[in-house]
Amino acid sequence: MYAPQEDTALLAEALSDETLGPGTRVLDVGTGSGELALTAARRGARVTAVDVSRRAVWTTRLNARLNRLPVRAHRGNLFGPVRGRSFGLVLANPPYVPAPPARHAPRGRSRAWDGGHDGRLVLDRICRDGPALLRPAGVLLLVHSALSDPDRTLDLLRAGGCKAAVVRRRWIGFGPVLRMRREWLRASGLLDAAEEQEELVVIRAERPL
Repeated sequence: MYAPQEDTALLAEALSDETLGPGTRVLDVGTGSGELALTAARRGARVTAVDVSRRAVWTTRLNARLNRLPVRAHRGNLFGPVRGRSFGLVLANPPYVPAPPARHAPRGRSRAWDGGHDGRLVLDRICRDGPALLRPAGVLLLVHSALSDPDRTLDLLRAGGCKAAVVRRRWIGFGPVLRMRREWLRASGLLDAAEEQEELVVIRAERPL
């Protein structure tokens, strides 16, 4: 399960700028512990949370119950559990850390951060399928590392018919995963030799009326 970290906090800041009317339908994809889902529910939104991890789903349900908040949590792969539904706001904190080539798809805890060789294994799917879940004037808020090519995210979301822009940026020190992969990232050309920090970005995409 993914515990809230700097990327969650940055996405929460972007969420605070959004207007949530009573009963706004919100989807939190890759919910982890449910931190963002609960934040939206506190503002009166009707929240659905999705995660591929059973432990994350159980934790979100428990946190919602303890806080007496109406969050529905489902286990599934990205948008599968909500196919055919639409939302006023979609939140996404997917796995986005570039990973060395592997024989198998990410397993266990690494599913929360491993994003394939370029970090875009899940990001591209969200950019491709996410806009179709938005209602007119609906918003997608997506956080990821600048190592994972924000320009490609913007291009894909715009190709899906959305207005898209970076609305938050923050530099943070390397966490344990990036420290472990630092030399591989440099050898792959994804990280400069002098870099010891990672830039996070939040991208906002809005579907036109």
